[in-house]
Amino acid sequence: QLQLVESGGGLVQPGGSLRLSCAASGFTLDYYGIAWFRQAPGKEREGVSCISRSAGDTNYADSAKGRFTISRDNAKNTVYLQMNSLSPEDTAVYYCAAKRLSRWSQCRFNDMDYWGKGTLVTVSS
Repeated sequence: QLQLVESGGGLVQPGGSLRLSCAASGFTLDYYGIAWFRQAPGKEREGVSCISRSAGDTNYADSAKGRFTISRDNAKNTVYLQMNSLSPEDTAVYYCAAKRLSRWSQCRFNDMDYWGKGTLVTVSS
């Protein structure tokens, strides 16, 4: 069964940090670009960050620049999203998604092939 599983969400105080993980099972992430999305209550889903197959290309939403870092460990078949300086505005369900890409393609936020079920991040004092 092909699936992505997010973990690492939880409750954190403003200014705190969390590291989200996106682990794949049933397939290897080596051939896939990975993107993180989030959806806050009452809002549309938005792309937060993405990383290419080779990790040579990364992209961040303006809201994530300077605070979030995406990385991947293909040996562990896992992608991470390190989130620092969290604020209540970051509260959302965070999803990872995979898109099969050619070796040198840039990462993307559209037309994803697989999605995880999400992990909830709550930033509150």
